Amino acid sequence: MEDAVRSGPVRRRKAPWFSLMLVPAGIALNMLVSKAAAALGLPLYLDTLGTVLAAVLGGYLPGILTGYLTNLLNGFSDVTNIYYGSINALIGVAAAFYASRGYWDKKFRALLTVPVFTLIGGALGSLLTWYLYSFSINLANPSGGLSLRLYGMGVPLFWSQFIADIIMDLPDKTLIVLMSLGILRLIPQKWRPLFHFEGWWQAPLPSELKEAASHPRFRSLSMRTKLLLLIAVAIVSITLGFTVVFDALYHNTIIDENQTLATGVAKLAATAFDPDRVDEYMELGEKAEGYLETEAKLQNIRSCSPDLEYIYIYKILPDGCHVVFDLDTEGVPGSEPGTIIPFDESFEDYIPDLLAGKRIEPLITDDTYGWLMTVYEPVFDSTGQCVCYACTDISMNRLSTNEASFMARVIALSLGVFLLILFIGLWIAEYNIILPINTMTLTAGAFAYDSEAARADSVQRFRELDIGTGDEIESLYGAVGKTMDDTVRYVEDLQTQTETINRMQNGLIWVLADMVESRDQCTGDHVRKTAAYARIIMEHMNRLGIYTDQLSEKFCNDVVNSAPLHDVGKIHVSDTLLNKPGRLTDEEYAQMKTHATAGREIIEKAIQVVGGGDTGYLQEARNLSAYHHERWDGKGYPSGLAGEDIPLSARIMAVADVFDALVSRRSYKPSSIPRSCRPSSTPPTRSARSPRALRTRRSTKRLEAAAAPAR
Repeated sequence: MEDAVRSGPVRRRKAPWFSLMLVPAGIALNMLVSKAAAALGLPLYLDTLGTVLAAVLGGYLPGILTGYLTNLLNGFSDVTNIYYGSINALIGVAAAFYASRGYWDKKFRALLTVPVFTLIGGALGSLLTWYLYSFSINLANPSGGLSLRLYGMGVPLFWSQFIADIIMDLPDKTLIVLMSLGILRLIPQKWRPLFHFEGWWQAPLPSELKEAASHPRFRSLSMRTKLLLLIAVAIVSITLGFTVVFDALYHNTIIDENQTLATGVAKLAATAFDPDRVDEYMELGEKAEGYLETEAKLQNIRSCSPDLEYIYIYKILPDGCHVVFDLDTEGVPGSEPGTIIPFDESFEDYIPDLLAGKRIEPLITDDTYGWLMTVYEPVFDSTGQCVCYACTDISMNRLSTNEASFMARVIALSLGVFLLILFIGLWIAEYNIILPINTMTLTAGAFAYDSEAARADSVQRFRELDIGTGDEIESLYGAVGKTMDDTVRYVEDLQTQTETINRMQNGLIWVLADMVESRDQCTGDHVRKTAAYARIIMEHMNRLGIYTDQLSEKFCNDVVNSAPLHDVGKIHVSDTLLNKPGRLTDEEYAQMKTHATAGREIIEKAIQVVGGGDTGYLQEARNLSAYHHERWDGKGYPSGLAGEDIPLSARIMAVADVFDALVSRRSYKPSSIPRSCRPSSTPPTRSARSPRALRTRRSTKRLEAAAAPAR
């Protein structure tokens, strides 16, 4: 991922026409192939080929638009096609999902999408069909014939259609996938990215960086997930609200229509007989003159609407409802004239009004004769007295079925709109919010401060993002870019100041060392030479692979920079003792050895003054000043440390110090190196290999190993 960040964004490019043409091309392909299948008499739809291709090449949004708009346009010829737009759009979502995971790059993996497409098109489509056609088999479907055969074999009606739809949809989706693979193989792989539907408001990113910016890891939910939840909750809430309102309006409208129908039919039925002859009709029944003709009129009235369940004429008396006319209904024979039917419990509150001949409100009941809407229309004789009621019942089961069908239509339409709005919202958020913010985060997180070139390269990569959303994101981008520029300038100024301070620090160290050294007339240029020797020793140890885990660049620099302070403790030793030309007495030597302890105390005070700052070089200065006279065999001073208990820097300083003491002339001794072994501008002669020179070299090595005490 860091490599992708360092590679930076690619050059800006305009949106290709290929992406813009995917939707109309996919719609045209859907319509063309489906009409060809119908013309050839194939029991297949093949109306999702363009949807699948648009989703695979362009992504989620082109796939959803292609699927939904295809059915919307087909709705002009058959309105029920509109309701299947959500099914087609879901197939587009599934195709885009599997394309984003590389399923379409290999044909055998692409075939794994067939069961998913079949589940969406066959199973969900079957459920939608079942509700749209009021819980009955749709014979217009290619699966209609198979559904009837399964039903004839004893399979329940619903499962007959469900199983038949899945069986018939499987070859449809298999052929769709195979045709899609064939068309995709005709498109060169390098051209396919041109079809992807994008909406960059910044310099387009390479695929690896885009993937990292699209799916970073977070401690909690990502912004993408939060936006997805926000949009989904908003759309679902709005959809549910409208659905409830629409259902209530539809329910009330149907109730009002049924009430109007039932009232009109009851009034019409009241005019079909002579009210003055009600008692005669009740007593004689079919033998009464005109009774059968009246029944025929009532039958004709009932046949005017399939929603009418019952028509009957009752005379209401205290002992119950006395039948005047009661038409036979399929499966329910009518009662004979004069029959007394007890009042249903649901009518108890209305009995006084009915006995008084008053008009009552339509009733919706669910009792002996089922779920019905009942209208009682009073019938008056020639004297103005209510002699009976013309009654009509409308079955409410049909209302329930119609409501379910209506809700299925609303949900189908809402689902398509939901998918469309959801992915449009995510697409806008992806390119306007998520990618710009995450790209800025990744690029800023990979900012390198190692060197001037690295800092300049990091700033340049951030500028190349070229975010231009025109809103708060662009303002944030500008502010972060300015902060980076200011930070880089500050770091450069700080680095310059740090280098100046380091030079001053090293200079002060050398001044302090020179002040100490100037009191000792016999040491010459000792501190400078020992620092140089220490660097040479450490470089050679690195080449030999000795203590490489400790000999870092910082460690070496700290040792070299603090080397001049290794004899700083001599400031507590008298000048007389430092410059004595002869051998020191035991008492004088004991006083001379105190310079190691004094040097350690001086450096420790300096460390306390510096406090929590970078005291690496002072720590090494402390080690050098305190332990550069320790010996490997433990016979050194002041602490008698031995072996690797002696800090590495002190051991290195001890070798450099002894070596300089050997090769330098002091007030109390001449140089231990014969003149013939000293550096010369002339080539070495054989005398350099004399026994005396060899003995001197062996002596030098022994002294280096033993690190014998020196002033």
